[in-house]
Amino acid sequence: MIRKIPIVIACIIVIVLVLFNTTYVVNFHEIAVLTRFGKPTGIQREPGLHLKAPLFIDQVAKLDARLQFIESPIETVLTKDGQQVLVQAYLLWRVEESNDAPLQFFVSYGSLEAAGKDLETRLQGAVRSLGGYSFSELIGQGSKIAEAESAILVDLRSTKLVGIEPVSVGISQIILPPKTTVAVLRRMAAVQQTLATLEASKGNSEAEAIKSQAASSADTIRNFAAQWAAEIEALGNEESTRYYQLMKEESDLAIFLTWLDTLKSSLSGSTTFVTDLNRAPFHLLDLGAVGGPGAIPKPKNPYIVDADPVVPSEKGSN
Repeated sequence: MIRKIPIVIACIIVIVLVLFNTTYVVNFHEIAVLTRFGKPTGIQREPGLHLKAPLFIDQVAKLDARLQFIESPIETVLTKDGQQVLVQAYLLWRVEESNDAPLQFFVSYGSLEAAGKDLETRLQGAVRSLGGYSFSELIGQGSKIAEAESAILVDLRSTKLVGIEPVSVGISQIILPPKTTVAVLRRMAAVQQTLATLEASKGNSEAEAIKSQAASSADTIRNFAAQWAAEIEALGNEESTRYYQLMKEESDLAIFLTWLDTLKSSLSGSTTFVTDLNRAPFHLLDLGAVGGPGAIPKPKNPYIVDADPVVPSEKGSN
């Protein structure tokens, strides 16, 4: 019984080795290419466990059918308007699955890595097509980057890519070299300075127009105001002349009315007066004042203004 254990173990090992060399597994994202004595014989797309001839007779190469990503080296491109730019692009691709395309891919490239290197070279050459665009068409709002990417993709699909399906192309970087950057910045600064000068000139012109219009309006208003003031002054002079003539004819009445106005103004408010009732106009408060001509009360002590005031003479010394 003990002697049979090594035999059983040996048999299990042999069976495992046979199964290992006669079966292979295909994942759901893979395509298997079968070769017999180094020559391709078929394709297996179905995922799962499959059989093959053992050892060196049949070999299986598996290709990943998922999207692959490559990026081109940075390429110097001269734009249509003479600007140097550094451009880098990327490509999404996959192994074509239709018919015997995977078999042709395996024969042409052998692996995904070899195909990726070939595509990098092709993509680098296709990126040079950006030279057909001006610098302003590649940057800023309204750029034609999407159009350039489509053109590169069409260019790649037009070449003979055996078993390869280009899916999408994108521009990942557009960089200005240092010298070009300085030149562009200087040109942009000059353009901005020119625009600023034009705007300043436009603003000064509009300001002068506003000032001129304001001065014209001010002159019109001043002239109108002066004319209106002259008319009011003339009317006032006319009314005052007429009023003066009337008051001149009745001078006593005019004086009396002036006394009343003065007295009314003096007694308005809560003011205490200590005054002489013998002097105008406070003599009107004296009910016993004697009336003059026209029955207008006259003050007992009228104010007297000397016509010729006495000027003290200087005393001289003998």
